Amino acid sequence: MNAYELLKLAIFTLYLGGTAFLLAGTLSARQSLRRLGAICAVGGFALHTLELIRLVATAQSAVLLAGNFYFSLFAWTLLLIYFALWWRLRMQFLGLTAAPLALFLYCSSLAFTGKVAMPKHLSGLFFGLHIGSLFLAMALLALAFGAGMTFLWMEKRIKTKAKLTRTTQDLPSLSAFDKANALAVKLGFPLYTLGVLSGFVWARLTWGRVFSWDPKEIVALFIWFAFAFLFHQRLALGWQGRKPAKFAVWLFLVSLVSMVGINFLVPTHHSFNQLPPTP
Repeated sequence: MNAYELLKLAIFTLYLGGTAFLLAGTLSARQSLRRLGAICAVGGFALHTLELIRLVATAQSAVLLAGNFYFSLFAWTLLLIYFALWWRLRMQFLGLTAAPLALFLYCSSLAFTGKVAMPKHLSGLFFGLHIGSLFLAMALLALAFGAGMTFLWMEKRIKTKAKLTRTTQDLPSLSAFDKANALAVKLGFPLYTLGVLSGFVWARLTWGRVFSWDPKEIVALFIWFAFAFLFHQRLALGWQGRKPAKFAVWLFLVSLVSMVGINFLVPTHHSFNQLPPTP
């Protein structure tokens, strides 16, 4: 096993430990386990950052065009957003979503090896605007999903007057989860809009047309309109509580199906199973 394989194994182990300890600490209401989970997640994120820097520094276009790189980058972006919210707003509870999902995405990055068709001279624009902004938006939507799921679960327990356990007593109030959901939507929608618009610019420069009725483009527009509706309802009409929580859960699941199902199973311009064009 070479040094690079050991690095991947270390990242996987730390992400697995972070997920296990965070879940165990939450279920047992033990702060020491949650703290250990956070340390593992931070350690895995640091090594993951080194891995991505190494990949980019080598300037190997074949590696950067691989589908597994996208999953790895998404996992890293998700944890970046989580750590930022944890540091600024003390929303540690979002780790219950971020850690398991980052572990899943990183494991997925080890399994997929397809390519994306992309001219080399546009790679900077593609990664900087299109992928970067979309992944940030998706990471925020993933955290909105986690906050929404927990909100719905806690609300049901409260309405049914279920007995409080150590786990539920240790979680924040419903308003904290609603605040996290609202913040993710307010930040995520402008980023998603930037990602979609830069994608249309990318399409115009690459294929000579803005819209080609590609399945990925159609679903992306559908998600954008749904995201815009949620954004409007939150800001203009003051949506709170159950409705935006359910909508965020549904929207993230559609986005995840789009990313995995369309990119791998449907022949599109965005397919991870096609080879890059010959220069």
